[in-house]
Amino acid sequence: MKSAMSFYDTIVPAKLQSFFALSRTHHGVLDMMAPVFAALVYLGHFPGPKVVLAGIITVFSGYTAVYALNDIAGYRDDKKNIQPVDQKGTDLDSILIRHPLAQGVISLKSAAVWAGFWSVAALLGAWYLNPVCILIFLGGALLEIIYCFLLKISYLRIVINGFVKAAGPVAAVFAVDKSPDALFLCLIFIFFFLWEAGGQNIPNDYTDIEEDRQINAKTLPLVFGRETASFLIMGSLGAALCVMTIVFVMSPVDFRWFSYLVFGTGSFFLLIHPAQKLWKTGLNQAAMTLFNKASYYPLFLLCVVLMDLLL
Repeated sequence: MKSAMSFYDTIVPAKLQSFFALSRTHHGVLDMMAPVFAALVYLGHFPGPKVVLAGIITVFSGYTAVYALNDIAGYRDDKKNIQPVDQKGTDLDSILIRHPLAQGVISLKSAAVWAGFWSVAALLGAWYLNPVCILIFLGGALLEIIYCFLLKISYLRIVINGFVKAAGPVAAVFAVDKSPDALFLCLIFIFFFLWEAGGQNIPNDYTDIEEDRQINAKTLPLVFGRETASFLIMGSLGAALCVMTIVFVMSPVDFRWFSYLVFGTGSFFLLIHPAQKLWKTGLNQAAMTLFNKASYYPLFLLCVVLMDLLL
């Protein structure tokens, strides 16, 4: 990991790294696997080359813009709760610099230009794929901003974030089918909503519980406590796996028995086992481990689909 990061530091200019940190690109790329998976598991085959190229550009632009908007909208709160400059954390969101805008590494104007550029690129790509995707992107971006402003108001912001994370996969389905199957689309939405809640949002807030307490945040772990948060994590992830199993069964992809075995094994090690460990220990480090492992889950699902489509 260290050698890979050293190579990355060598070839990528420090200033550009700061903007990638603003958009949490290391984590964002993993999230980008979600819409790719959604499109393939829905279609059951690869779309045309033009759709693939436009999709790659649009997905990268959209996620890069929305993650940047998160830091811009949460700038004031992040500044009150910032870690020392250049302190790289052990979670995926802190591989580079955590909250470079709040740390003063880049200016607010530069951050706005960066987010604006990628937003325009995402809108153009969405228009080419399916104008409905424009509405989904704009809705997701607006909800992301609202999510940030609700930090000190309500723990129910977790619901908003679920909509934001599910927006990408839902848009991907519309990108490959202008009139998608409603049930399949709902299942995709529900899965990513639950995965985000149990594998990302709650564990992340669990990890930051002491820092969030200092700024009087209203996160779910702070409002209801660690035990309830752990219970909700287990429930959300268990339900998510049930929904994804139905998605696999309904998909036109001809999943073999071996694929279901890989799916079950990977799901246990990436989601269930770390969630159980958090339940037993209640440690912040266990929550961070769950967050990190769950972040790889969309990539894992994509690999399962590709295994059946290519082999």
